[in-house]
Amino acid sequence: MIHFIGAGPGGADLITVRGARLLGEADCIIYAGSLVNPALLDYKKEGCAVYDSAGMTMEEVIAVMAENEKSGKDTVRLHTGDPCLYGAIREQMDELDRLGLPYDDTPGVSSFCGAAAALCAEYTLPEVSQSVIITRMAGRTPVPEGEELRKMASHGCTMVLFLSTGLLEDVEKELLSGGAYTADTPAAIVYKATWPDEKVFRCTVGTLAKTAKENHITKTALITVGGFLGDQYERSKLYDPTFTHGYREACK
Repeated sequence: MIHFIGAGPGGADLITVRGARLLGEADCIIYAGSLVNPALLDYKKEGCAVYDSAGMTMEEVIAVMAENEKSGKDTVRLHTGDPCLYGAIREQMDELDRLGLPYDDTPGVSSFCGAAAALCAEYTLPEVSQSVIITRMAGRTPVPEGEELRKMASHGCTMVLFLSTGLLEDVEKELLSGGAYTADTPAAIVYKATWPDEKVFRCTVGTLAKTAKENHITKTALITVGGFLGDQYERSKLYDPTFTHGYREACK
């Protein structure tokens, strides 16, 4: 069997229980070495073969998987965060389907969750934002028509940007062009969320590029934007003593 596993946001103890068990049982681990914390390899058993996919093509990765299947071995394909986001797993799964090789998928804690934890923040606050847009700035890889950053930014809700740290001057322009954010809208750069060397830099939309440059942050960071980083919000009705719901009557 081939197991796709989300490694979690970085901290070696933030992998799921199932993911850790499968790592410990694997005969071979293929991990994204440029993004996955190598401390996760401590879960492996003695004699387990390890491949760093950072320098491999998809064809090379699939060839290793196919050879292990032929030999009756279990393979773990270890991706950062939860691979359903920017994980490039669909193309691997489609190829495994073509070859008739079995696989399953174990989810992981996404780095956007790790970033919120690093910020001690809640993305969805009453009367501030009830939606989260997860996207990225167009770079060498374009985004589909209609998903340009300025169009996403026009909603003014919470935004989390992946794969955009090296493009922050353009990010600033696009966010402001949306019309819903101003240069003073709160923002934050979260570098390597939940890793031992995690860093958090709070700033504004208008100072994103400056903040990253001053702190030498060029990659492996998430950009968060929106009023959820501010101080103004309404109390949730869920625990409001004056609000009745299916489990509690309002206080008289």
